[in-house]
This record gives sequence, structure tokens and C-alpha cells, in this order.
Amino acid sequence: MATDMPLALRAYQIGTHLIPLVAKRHIKKRLARGKEHKTRWVERLGQPTQDRPAGQLIWLHAVGLGEVLSLRGLIQMMASHTDANFLITSGTRAAAAALEKNTPPRTIHQFLPLDAPPYRRTFLDHWQPDLCIWAEQDLWPGFVIELAKLNVPQAMAVVRMTAKSARKKHHFSKSYTYLCSQMAHISAYDTATQNHLDGFGFSAVPVTGSIKPTAPPLGHDPAELANLTATLGDRFVWIVAPSHPPDETLALEAHKRILKDRPDALLIIAPRDPNRSFDIPLPHAIRSQGSIPKPKDSVYLADTFGELGLFYRVAQVALIGGTNSDIEGHSPWEAANLNNAILHGPRVTNFQKDFATLDAANGALLVTNATEIAQALDQDHGDQITNAKQVIETYRQATNALAIDLLKLL
Repeated sequence: MATDMPLALRAYQIGTHLIPLVAKRHIKKRLARGKEHKTRWVERLGQPTQDRPAGQLIWLHAVGLGEVLSLRGLIQMMASHTDANFLITSGTRAAAAALEKNTPPRTIHQFLPLDAPPYRRTFLDHWQPDLCIWAEQDLWPGFVIELAKLNVPQAMAVVRMTAKSARKKHHFSKSYTYLCSQMAHISAYDTATQNHLDGFGFSAVPVTGSIKPTAPPLGHDPAELANLTATLGDRFVWIVAPSHPPDETLALEAHKRILKDRPDALLIIAPRDPNRSFDIPLPHAIRSQGSIPKPKDSVYLADTFGELGLFYRVAQVALIGGTNSDIEGHSPWEAANLNNAILHGPRVTNFQKDFATLDAANGALLVTNATEIAQALDQDHGDQITNAKQVIETYRQATNALAIDLLKLL
């Protein structure tokens, strides 16, 4: 196990002193492209926009939207065992926007500062975390080293490592091993990750499975739900989300077939990127224009951020996006937690274990073309939804055990 800091990490540490020379220019360019928050961009320079709450503070970091939303279940369970407060950091605006409507108890969100010495110091001096939890994949060397110097316990929770990412890490294996050696706790998402970690010298890392199934249901606006529910009445509603063009092509083709027997059926398209262009060859309403589907509309383009909780609540079936292309899948759990029957395509590398577990329990169904999607939509889904709920309960027990283990580090 690594004890002395490898030369590559020393070089990285030296190199981060140069970041402030270009940081503001870099952030201004991102602001112009809409990649940074208009008022909270200063957080990227370590400057806090909220006060630190009194008492113990547990800092959790995740890279993006899906990972941040998955932390909610872990935080909820940790909060049931401690009076500590929680700080979540992430790097994307989408994650921040989604968290605004889905904030866990006693939790603050900030954008992770750039990994440069002055920004790290300002951030850590203000927040003074009592525990740091790196979730899934993102690990910033400068922060790991700085926290170790401050004797702040750190953990890598539910680490996800594919064969491809493991090969990349082996190019700087001494550095990665050194960073992992600073952790007081490491847990793996699956046995494949466990085996990869063993290749870096960390044997018998416990496999906790995904924490995504245990996140509470996505939030929603009750008034919007009441309005949309009243408007839709007893129409059959299904959704493809978070969608990409190949998912939408299949969904639209399947929907045309469904309309032959159910002319009032409604397909909701909730794209991963609402800002791109769309070609919808059926009568449709557009959410971003303030429209609600009229009886003549067969499709509802839900091109807004942070409203999946609303749309999953009015849908009965969800085709999970990204599972029909090289995106390799998004999480099925947000839809499953809101009583949607789950359909998915064959491309699920990002959530291989999740979909395999659901499929094995008859809690989800693989569909490979528009005909199979249309046939699946015509089935009764009661048993499938019940089976998915039982799978979720199993994951909840594992996540609660992880929460207890992490709190022992305080």
C-alpha cells in the first residue's frame, strides 16, 4: 500500500498552483455558454454563498445529476441516525437545479471549487467538514490530500469502476492507490468494481450495491400535478425519459401503433438535454411554451429541467432513456419509485447490475424494437410494479447498513 506521495501527484499539486491564472477567464467562457450558474459561479472559486450550520457537518461529493440525486437516500438514512448537517457538492447546473426541488433533510448544496490551493483553502476553512464522502466515481486529488493533512476522515462510497476506467487508472496506478489509501472506508457498487479495486491492492472491499433505488421519490409541484392530472383524465400515459434521439425514434414508432387501439394515448418525451432540436411527427404540446396537452395532442414534449417527478407521477409506464444507444442507459429507479412499470432497451452498461436485478425479479422488461414496446405497453403491469418495489426494499436495507458504517467514521 502506498505511503509516500508518488511523483505524478506531486507534479499535479504543483500544477494546480497555475489554475488561478486562468480560472476566471475559464469560468466566464462557461458562463457565456450557460454551463455555470449566473450568480453562484463564485462557488467554483471556493467562495461560499451560504453559512455553515452549527454542529457536525458531513460533506458528500458526486459528479453530476444522477449521482447527486442518488445521494438523497443515503443522506436520509444517515439523518435518521445523527443530528449532523450535510453538504453536497457537484459540478453541474443540472444537478443543482434538480436538488433545489429534492433537497434532503438538513442539506446544503454548493458547486465544487476548482482543485487549486487558494480555492481549496477557502472552501475548507469555511465549511470545516467532519467527514468527507466521495460517491461513485469522482475523486479530486488536491482535496483528498488536503483533507488528509487536516485529519478529516474520508470514504469512497459505492465506487463504480468499469473495465475501461480501470485500465485508465492503471496508467497512474501509484497515484490512484495513494489516494485510495487515504480513505477510512471503501465500498463497491458491484463485484466487477470489487475485483478492479483488488487489482490496486485493496482486497475484500465490501459490495453494497447501488444507493440509487433508496433515494426518495423525486419532488413535484402539487398544484401542477393536480392541473395535469385533471387535464389528462383517464388517458393512458407513458413516458420515455431521460431520452436521447434513438429512444425517441423507437418510442414514437411504438406510439403510432398504440394509437390505433388507444387513440387518446399520450406519450411524454422528457429529454436529457431539453435545449436541442426535436422532430415530432405527431400532434404535440410543448412544456417550455407553457402548453398542456389537449385531447388532440398525442405527444407531450417535457423540455424542462427538474420536473421528472411530475411527469413520472402521471405516467403508468416508463421506457428508460439511453438504453437504445451508446449512452448505455440511465437509472430506472426514479421511475420505479413513482410506480412506473419499467421498460428498457439492450444497452445498459452504466446500470448493468440494476437492470439485471430488476429483470431477474420480473420487475422490468427488456424491449428491443418498436413492436415489442407496443406489445409491452398493452400488458397489465401490476405484478411488475410490485416486484420492483420488493427489489427496492432489499436495496434500502443495504443502504441503511452503509449509512451506519459511514457514521462510525465521525
